[in-house]
Order: sequence, then C-alpha cells, then structure tokens
Amino acid sequence: MATLGLVEYADATPEVRAVYDDIMAVRKTDWINNFWKALAHDPKTLRRTWESIKEIMGPGELDPLTKELIYLAVSTTNQCGYCIASHTAGARKAGMTDGMFAELMAVVGMANETNRLVSGYQVEIDQRFLAK
Repeated sequence: MATLGLVEYADATPEVRAVYDDIMAVRKTDWINNFWKALAHDPKTLRRTWESIKEIMGPGELDPLTKELIYLAVSTTNQCGYCIASHTAGARKAGMTDGMFAELMAVVGMANETNRLVSGYQVEIDQRFLAK
C-alpha cells in the first residue's frame, strides 16, 4: 500500500485532475496508474514529474522503444518492481518481443556483473577510452 494512499480521480483537486487529464490524453488511455495517484498528494511534484517524463519520453533522437528499453534496464538495476512492470508494458506496446526482453536482461545482468568487478578491482580507466 502506498505510504499516503492513492488519490482517485473523483477525490482529486482541480489541479490534480488537470494533470490526470493530460496524462490520459497524452497516453491515450482512460485510467491513471498508481504511481501518479501516489504522487498526487503533492500536486507540485505530480506536475513536475509528469512534465519531465512527458518531455524525456516524448519524441526525440531516440525512438520510443529504445527509451522504454533503457527505462526498463535502469528499473531492473534499481530493483523497482513497479517501474519494471510499467516499462515492460510500455516496451511491449512499442514493439518489444520476448527475444528482445531476454537479450535486454542478459545485457543488464552482464553490465551489473562487470560493473561490480571493475569497482571491486578498482580498475583504472584506459586513457584510450578518454581520447576525443
């Protein structure tokens, strides 16, 4: 259960409803997920977070699937079960296949393993990696 509970649409202030309405319009959906309902206890954080996500996950140099895969990889590394579920769904909607998911998890696992080995061994960065 969310620490402060969830703010349902019917119970939301006009300020929160405006953000909820924008989320539903942009995402072409008829519901608000629990992440936003939890943040709605602090309307400023809700709006700021939504505006940032809308900008970052919107059109840019990276395609929507790549953005979802990156978000899923980071969420996996951070062990955020909620974000893993949310961005797995988003990646599937953007075209991720089961094979892509399996390969992504292999890359995430390998990156985490080698990152820890480098940290443990305190490996110095090769100068050639730093060349411009």
